[in-house]
Amino acid sequence: MRTLRGKARPTGHDHRATPFELFFDLVYVFAITQITGYMARQRDAEGVLQGLMTLALLWGTWSGYTWLGNHSRADEGAPRAGMIVAMAAMFVLALAIPDAWSGGPGSLVLVVAYLLVRWLHLAIYAVAARDDPGLRRQVAVTWAPLAVSAVLLVSGALLGDRAQTVLFALALVVDWVGIYVTTRHGHWRLRSPAHLTERHGLFMILAIGESIVAVGAGAAGQPLSAALLLAAIQGIAVAVALWWSYFDTVSQAAARRLHGEGRLRLAVEAYTYGHFPIIAGIVLAALGIEGVVTHASDTDRLGVFSALALYGGGALYLLGHLLFRLRIHHVFSGAHLAATGALLMIAPVAAMLPPLAAPVGVLAVLTVVIVVEARRNGQGRASFLARPQPRMTDCLLVEET
Repeated sequence: MRTLRGKARPTGHDHRATPFELFFDLVYVFAITQITGYMARQRDAEGVLQGLMTLALLWGTWSGYTWLGNHSRADEGAPRAGMIVAMAAMFVLALAIPDAWSGGPGSLVLVVAYLLVRWLHLAIYAVAARDDPGLRRQVAVTWAPLAVSAVLLVSGALLGDRAQTVLFALALVVDWVGIYVTTRHGHWRLRSPAHLTERHGLFMILAIGESIVAVGAGAAGQPLSAALLLAAIQGIAVAVALWWSYFDTVSQAAARRLHGEGRLRLAVEAYTYGHFPIIAGIVLAALGIEGVVTHASDTDRLGVFSALALYGGGALYLLGHLLFRLRIHHVFSGAHLAATGALLMIAPVAAMLPPLAAPVGVLAVLTVVIVVEARRNGQGRASFLARPQPRMTDCLLVEET
C-alpha cells in the first residue's frame, strides 16, 4: 500500500507500540476503575455480570484500535485524529458506567459513546484500506454484526431493567461471533506480530495495575494500622503473582508463534478473544482485593462476595492462561487446571475466614503454579532464548486464506 499523506501510513514488520498508543490506553485505566467500583457497590451476581459485560464492550473497542495501530501508524494522520476523538468518547463512556444500569440516561450515553468509538474505528480503517481490496471487503462486512448489535444495545438502554442485561448480552454475542466468523475470510492484516503481543502485554500491566489501585481504594479513609499494612502487602503480592505467571516465559514464547502460516487466525483466537478471560480474571481478583483491604481490621469473616471475587477471579485468570497456552502452544497445562479447581474449592472456605487470612490460599496456589512452570520451562526457556530470531522475510505481510 502506498503512503497516503495526511491520511494513514502503513506500518512495517518491525513496528512497535508508540507513545501515542500508551496515551490512548489511559482512558481505559479510568474505565476499568469505574467498572471495579460499580461491582463493589452492587455486591451481587447481577452487578458482576453487568460489570463484566461492560468490560467486554471496552475490550472490543481496545482490540479494534490495536489492530488498526498494527496496520497503520496510530500517531500520524487519520488514525491519530480519529483516536483522539475516540479517547474523548471513551472518557464519556467511562463517566457513564456508574449509572449505565440504573435505567436512567447513563445507559444511553454509554451506548452512544461506545457506538461512536466503534464507528470511528471502522471509518479510519476504511481510509487505511483504500489500496487494499481484501481489507476493504473485510471492513465492509464487519459493519453487519455491528449494526445488529447496535440495535440491541440501543433497545436495551431504552428498556432498562432485566431487558437491558439480556439485550446487552445478545449484542455482545452477535458482535463477537459475527466478527469472528467474518474474520475467518482472512482479510485482516497482521503486519507486526511484535506490536500485537507488546500491546496486549501492556494492557495486561494496566489491568494488573487495577489490583494496586484496588489496594489504595480499599485503604482510603482508614487509619494506618498493622492490619491495614498486612492487607496492602498481600494485595501487592497477588498483583506480583499475576504479573509473574504471565510474563515469565509464556508471553515471550507466544510472540514467536505469530510468525509464519496461520498467524492471523492464531492472533485473533489467542489474543483478541483468548485474552479477555485473563483480563476479566484480573479485574475480579482486584475486586476481591479491595474487599480484603476495606475490611482488614474486621475480625468477622470476609464474606461470600469478596471471597468469590478474589478466588473466582484467580480461577478465571488461570483458566484463561490454560486456554491461551493450549491455543498458542498446543500444550495442555495440568498445573493450571489443577490450580483452577483448587481455587474454586477453597473459595467457600475463604469466605468464612477473617479478611487477613483469606488471600493466603490465592497466594499459595499462584506461587505453586509459578514454581511448577518455572521448573518445567527451565530447559525450554534456555532453548527458546538460544534460538535464532526469525528472518525478516518471514515477517513480511502475506494475505492468509
